Amino acid sequence: MPDQNSTDVHCMERLRDGDDLALNDLMARWKEPLVKFCLRYTGNATDARDIAHETFVKVYGSRHRYHPQAAFSTWLFTIATNLCKMRARWRARHPEVLDADTDTDTSPGQGVASTACTAAGPREQADLNALATDIQHATTKLPHDLRATFVLYEINGRPYREIAKILKCTEKAVERRLAKAREHLRSALASKWGHS
Repeated sequence: MPDQNSTDVHCMERLRDGDDLALNDLMARWKEPLVKFCLRYTGNATDARDIAHETFVKVYGSRHRYHPQAAFSTWLFTIATNLCKMRARWRARHPEVLDADTDTDTSPGQGVASTACTAAGPREQADLNALATDIQHATTKLPHDLRATFVLYEINGRPYREIAKILKCTEKAVERRLAKAREHLRSALASKWGHS
């Protein structure tokens, strides 16, 4: 049975050779993890869907230049990470758009809270939802390198080696960035969620 990466590489080869339906196969496998990453990075469901879509557009546009030097997922998340970074810069320069573009149909914190404790009572569930929302908000305030590292590792479960390739740094740098991100998040959440 072929592994995930060889299946993805085969799809890219089909796409390069003119089989446009191969993109559907890639999207079926990668759309959900990609949207999840983008949602955790941006904190905005509309941006997350747009960036994931744009990522696949770039995959299609690069089909003739694709050479499998690393895992397909590494290449895919590198594209998405760069697009997230560009969107964050654009959002920082256009804060007035944020008010008009609030998307409430998908709360970024919802999945974290619902998987954290399915047997929680209403009060505990409300606290978990509030905590997840606060974590998401604090995550979107992290600098790009820390945010991308944290989301890729903690939310998407990518290994250090792959994150290092995506972010073009060493595995040791990934480890340091992850520790710094956690420290920033602990500090940001301490006043409301800290224990005495």
